[in-house]
Amino acid sequence: MIEKKSIIKKEEKAVLVGLIQKDQTELQVNEYLLELAFLAETAGAITIKMFKQRLQHPDSRTFVGKGKLDEIKQYVAAKDIDTVIFDDELSGSQIANIEKEVKCRVIDRSDLILDIFASRARTAQAKVQVELAQYQYILPRLKGMWSHLDRQSGAGIGSRGPGETEIETDRRIVKDKISLLRKRLEEIDKQSFTQRKERGEFIRVALVGYTNVGKSTIMNLMSKSDVFAENKLFATLDTTTRKVVFENTPFLLSDTVGFIRKLPHHLVESFKSTLDEVREADVLLHVVDVSHAQFEDQIAVVNKTLIELKAFDKPVVTIFNKMDLYQQKYFDEWISDEVKQDLLLELKDKWNGITNNQAVFISAFEKQNIEELRTVILHKVRDMYQIRFPYKTVYYS
Repeated sequence: MIEKKSIIKKEEKAVLVGLIQKDQTELQVNEYLLELAFLAETAGAITIKMFKQRLQHPDSRTFVGKGKLDEIKQYVAAKDIDTVIFDDELSGSQIANIEKEVKCRVIDRSDLILDIFASRARTAQAKVQVELAQYQYILPRLKGMWSHLDRQSGAGIGSRGPGETEIETDRRIVKDKISLLRKRLEEIDKQSFTQRKERGEFIRVALVGYTNVGKSTIMNLMSKSDVFAENKLFATLDTTTRKVVFENTPFLLSDTVGFIRKLPHHLVESFKSTLDEVREADVLLHVVDVSHAQFEDQIAVVNKTLIELKAFDKPVVTIFNKMDLYQQKYFDEWISDEVKQDLLLELKDKWNGITNNQAVFISAFEKQNIEELRTVILHKVRDMYQIRFPYKTVYYS
């Protein structure tokens, strides 16, 4: 039976592989691979090299073409690489075929994200959610994973894997495990729903955004709480909710799990109850890392995820965070202050137009423009009290 365990060990050497497919540019794929490198680093691996290939469609057997696979194989052998990580989801047979050639562990982006989630899960709910997603990922890949384990155990390349009976037995065990975890999660979900219902008649505000944009830092500033925040992907897995009071107006503020490009479908499904905080919120604070080269793409990923969660029809305040890093990155030291102000005004005008003047530009780390952010949130919360709980005049008068 397949045992789930951490797939990345500390200080492993990894190479990354990405395809430039139709409708994609090399610049985009470079950014995707940089994000994959950050994911690998978060899991504990060191990226040694990135491989790219331009193909209309992935190869059905080995994802990349034969020539590129040979190149990766030679590099893996020469540099003693531990793991090859693909930026796209692989089938069980693709994993088996590639491992047979490169003779080291092969994982895909989804498996890597699941590994990070498993290492970050702290509460019983998060652990069950991740375990369920892992088994759902494993189920269609059992055959490939069996041969993967055979090679790890030293049985040798080309040795026979388990018979169909053993694979079918494993398949049944995994299906039973999925069923059991779903039931356990339903029980936890009922408890979570009851807890949320018992919070009383407060306006709920949820921080949403791409992973590693600074949501937890903003949470700490707004609520004066101590939420785990660091420069790694998925630092926050478990939703944290705090009661916050601005002037005489209380509300509930939740810090939620970050979204990411190609977030595994099973993970979204498993984390449904955690994401209920987003669905049930009255106001969303969409945090953006404006210093990131692909921040507009990240906004699109978050908006797409919110649509999938049926949570896109809520009042949204877009918080453009890390303005200090944006200026360091894009403003030359020789640019005059007047030109800088003109460029900043241009940026703000553009996004105020797109968001219907629901944008705030801050640096949470440097505590820049935090008072304006508090004022914007306060007005939005008070507006929602008038709509949701008009009899609570003490909160908005």
